[in-house]
Amino acid sequence: MHDLAVLATMWVSVFVASYFAHRTRLTPVLWYLFFGAVFVNLGILPTALPVFIQDLAELGIIIIMFAIGFEENTASFITGIKRSWGIALFGAVVPFGVGYLFADWFWGQHNISLFVALAMTATAVSLTMVSLKSEGLSKTPAATGIMTSAVLDDIASLALVAILVPIAVGTATVSITGIFTILGKAIVFFALVTIMGAWLFPARVGRAAKIPFLRKLHLSRVLAMGQGQYTVLSLLLIAVVVGLIAHEFGFHPAVGAYMAGLIVRREYFDFHQEQGRDHYQHSREIIDNAAFSWIGPIFFVSLGTKLMFELDIFISVLFESVTLFIALFIGQVLSAGLAARWTGGFDWPSSWLIGFGMLGRAELAFVVMDIAYVQNHILNQEAFYTLMLVAFLLNVSVPLTISAWKKRYAKIQKTVT
Repeated sequence: MHDLAVLATMWVSVFVASYFAHRTRLTPVLWYLFFGAVFVNLGILPTALPVFIQDLAELGIIIIMFAIGFEENTASFITGIKRSWGIALFGAVVPFGVGYLFADWFWGQHNISLFVALAMTATAVSLTMVSLKSEGLSKTPAATGIMTSAVLDDIASLALVAILVPIAVGTATVSITGIFTILGKAIVFFALVTIMGAWLFPARVGRAAKIPFLRKLHLSRVLAMGQGQYTVLSLLLIAVVVGLIAHEFGFHPAVGAYMAGLIVRREYFDFHQEQGRDHYQHSREIIDNAAFSWIGPIFFVSLGTKLMFELDIFISVLFESVTLFIALFIGQVLSAGLAARWTGGFDWPSSWLIGFGMLGRAELAFVVMDIAYVQNHILNQEAFYTLMLVAFLLNVSVPLTISAWKKRYAKIQKTVT
């Protein structure tokens, strides 16, 4: 099957998913995942997607995360971190413990239990934020709490993967130096992004703008090139570059893209006012279109294709999958929701929304599965299929629970205000 034929098929699935989303009033993300799984199991899409599609899917998630960060207020994000530490902590510790205990009950092997716990720790921030945006909830304090908590969770999960994977495969032991190296990378990366926002792209006013060399690096000058024709290209280049920097530090490029979106400020777009165009709004519309209509959906359809159904294996792991899913669902919602209420100071409606928003499992879960099942043969086939099915069910739960909670959330908030 030609690579372009695969792309065309996936775009057809996006159209079909959008139609069903409109008819059912559910977020398109759920249907992207669903049709990705259906198409691959029917043989319409190949089980091994072409590298071209994989790269396009990765670009899609980068653009999605940049678009979400582009809309976010930096001050709100920093404030959100202060409120979200408990959500991140308890929202990661509980799924890790649940995953380990249930895997130990099912298979009784320490290394399998460790990898199951690792795979079930990282939150799918992109899936949640797109679902919130589809429901018109992406601007709520709860959305900021989810975003910051999920980013912190992903950082912690990456650190755990870097530390525990070598231990599990027998190539390393616990090292204080290794732990501090990973933490140091995280600190340096976020410091670097902060410096980019404050000094490399200084505002027109402020101390940095008074320095001759830095004044020439003002981002507004780059965005204004060619009468604003290269504005979107400049923004996407920033997203990809910061994403690559994040990758070099061991994080997923999507985390870097989100941080890149945070450092781009609205005042950078006050140029060529004689054109009578709001360049900030125009750029947002183009980026949102790419992120949520034609490039971004490829990521979610690709994610759906990771679930292959083999009936005999599916039946054999049904009990383990359903049991682990229920345990993780309850543990994740309660841990994140209660932490949001008691450590973050969120109201109860927002706290439960945060709990539901933390259900998804990120691409990191599939990276862990690949390391454990394909590369090192630690996971047995039953454990692998269990994880695939549980991850799929958790991801499907995100748009369903958010959509179901939206009406009550809005009603309670309206009553309170």
